[in-house]
Amino acid sequence: MKQQTTALIPKLYIGIDIHKKSWKVHFRTDLFSGRHFTMPPDAELLRKHVNKHYKGYEVETCYEAGCCGYSAHRSFEAFGWRSLVVNPADIPKPHKQHRQKTDKIDAANMSKQLKASQLRGIYVPGQQQEQLRSLFRRRNDLVKDIRRMKSRIKSMLLYYGIKLPEKYDNSYWSKAMIRWIEQQEWIYETGSESIQSLLSHYHFVEKEMRRVSVRIRAYCRKHYKADYYLMRSVPGVGPIVAAGLISELGDIRRFNSRQFAGYIGLVPGIYQSGEKSKIGGMTYRCHRLLRSYLVEASWQAIRQDPIMEQYYRKHQGKDVKKVIVKIAHKLANRILGVVKSGVPYAIGIVE
Repeated sequence: MKQQTTALIPKLYIGIDIHKKSWKVHFRTDLFSGRHFTMPPDAELLRKHVNKHYKGYEVETCYEAGCCGYSAHRSFEAFGWRSLVVNPADIPKPHKQHRQKTDKIDAANMSKQLKASQLRGIYVPGQQQEQLRSLFRRRNDLVKDIRRMKSRIKSMLLYYGIKLPEKYDNSYWSKAMIRWIEQQEWIYETGSESIQSLLSHYHFVEKEMRRVSVRIRAYCRKHYKADYYLMRSVPGVGPIVAAGLISELGDIRRFNSRQFAGYIGLVPGIYQSGEKSKIGGMTYRCHRLLRSYLVEASWQAIRQDPIMEQYYRKHQGKDVKKVIVKIAHKLANRILGVVKSGVPYAIGIVE
């Protein structure tokens, strides 16, 4: 009998620990654990090395998501390689590796887990969504800067014993309040210059925040019009919340309701072993920015939607934080439902 041999394509698994100034790389084939080395952060140099030493191999790469973004991932896919960007917390590690951690060990472990098909890549956004997300996060940074400037101005007034009138002592800064601060008299001009400098910085940051907010809303209305207005139809979801969901998540149709709530972080943490079971607070695995936005949107939903108001009144007397998180969970389900169905939300429909 004539024997037939089946030619198998050799495979190469590359684990990379990516940093700004260098990459730690570990090669592993389908037969052997290969070599490791340090190289400059350049995908083209890695391609040349693979073509020289592993020509004809089917290549798979992986690296941890981090500050270097997805440019390496896009380069690897352009080479025809299969590439994964992995959440660092989802990479299986032996206990001893938590005590002995080096870039070399991390790269070797990634290539090992990649070969064993134990890694699952995160969602990599397209460049359009990625850059919109950067603009949205820039807005969030500006909001934080405004809070800091308010604190600095209030701290200076407190330091010099200048008491804010009760009607102005809150988080909302009206034009009347700012005029009141500007009209304060100082014994020396240096004090006046100091407060004017703080106010000038505050006005600049606030103006920039409003400009960025307008640009985000305009971009979403133009390029993501259908999803934007479907989300806006849900009571409590304003323009910034809708733009934030689009910026951070892109097309949310890839989620089911359980995955959507879990990704945002509107599910409890739970520990169960044998007969012992413990349910903690909200899971620490979350998208903190979106979770905070949806919780804030839930307070608006209570005011605007009779069904949400009825649910909140039904649970009055209980822990308010737990109730509002449940409402945020309901709100997330509504948002996902209208986007998937393509039908705007109608107030008054019982869920």
